[in-house]
Amino acid sequence: MAAEENKGKGGVGETLGKAGTTVKDGIVGSLKGIQEIETEIVNLTRKTVTDSLKATGSVAQETINVSKDVFKGAIEAADQVGTGLMEGTKSVAKGILLAVKDVGGDANQAATNLVKGAVRGAAEIGSDVALVAKSAVAGVVEVAGQTGTSAATAAKAAVEGALEAAGSLGTTAVTAVRDVLVTAVSGLKDVVCAVLPKGGETPSAGTGTEAAPEKKTPKAH
Repeated sequence: MAAEENKGKGGVGETLGKAGTTVKDGIVGSLKGIQEIETEIVNLTRKTVTDSLKATGSVAQETINVSKDVFKGAIEAADQVGTGLMEGTKSVAKGILLAVKDVGGDANQAATNLVKGAVRGAAEIGSDVALVAKSAVAGVVEVAGQTGTSAATAAKAAVEGALEAAGSLGTTAVTAVRDVLVTAVSGLKDVVCAVLPKGGETPSAGTGTEAAPEKKTPKAH
């Protein structure tokens, strides 16, 4: 919606494209010693996204776009160097949430938006949407305390974002995301289950959700 419309104006699209490339190249270039890679990815993502959000001047609207771009970069990096998709994308989620805090954004809104971006990015490049959603939610929960919110509140916001984005892809995506998220967050199963739809029910798309790529099934909700 507004975020998408802004992408073509004033070089914002170019800035967000650079964010994904920067994270991808940084991950690929630093994968010499796996032990330190998680911290490196968090720090790289945090700096890159902070710079990108400052350049756009619209944290709430652009978090989805920059997250989608950065997750795509991280997924492509994992494919290229053979590192674990789960750990890489979890670290990216941490870095994005910390970046939003650094620029004064709302952590819970950011948790929702970054997971939306993760799901959309994974879908666009044909990656495992459910696995990426799971790792993004896990990253949000792990770093929530550093952003001034609770793990439970952040988990709820992140799960809502995952389901909303999956809803725009169709009932199959919702089912896959729902099933994997039930076991995603250790110690917060009740919080997650309270948000998750029962059975095959698909959540409504809500506000700010763009039309899905052509794989969308008719009447997903």
